[in-house]
Formats: sequence, structure tokens, C-alpha cells
Amino acid sequence: MKVTLKLYASLGAFLPEGAQRNMIDLEVPEGTTIRALLDSHNVPPRSCHLVLLNGVFQPLATRTSTQLKPGDALAVWPPVAGG
Repeated sequence: MKVTLKLYASLGAFLPEGAQRNMIDLEVPEGTTIRALLDSHNVPPRSCHLVLLNGVFQPLATRTSTQLKPGDALAVWPPVAGG
């Protein structure tokens, strides 16, 4: 099934070749979870601060159990410091 992965800021380095504008469409097996998709691209869990699935925040506790569906868009941002 096809899903879209969007990795922002420093996480963009984990996108596979062919990604454009911080995103890429990927084919993943049915049953793939948020965490499994991120793990398959070596994205460190502690670097995934803000995770949105189709624009809806996904808390840390649900990322290993929430399964992706065809056409889903997963967007991830790292922690941001500043002030």
C-alpha cells in the first residue's frame, strides 16, 4: 500500500533517495505501524517529537500500535529549541 512520509528539519537526512521537498511516497506492507515505518528508515525514536498522521497528533504511547492505511500521510518533526 502507498503512504507518504514527511520528515522535517534535521530528520530530512533519514529520507531515502528520491525524496523531494522533505517527503516521499512509499510502498509499505499492510499492517505497518507508525513506529515500524520510522524504524525502517532508521529514524531515532527520541528524535520524533511531533508526529502527525493525516494532521492528527499521535502520542508516543500509540505509535507502536497505530497501523497505517492506504493513502495516509505521516509527518514528523524533531524537538526544537530556542526562545
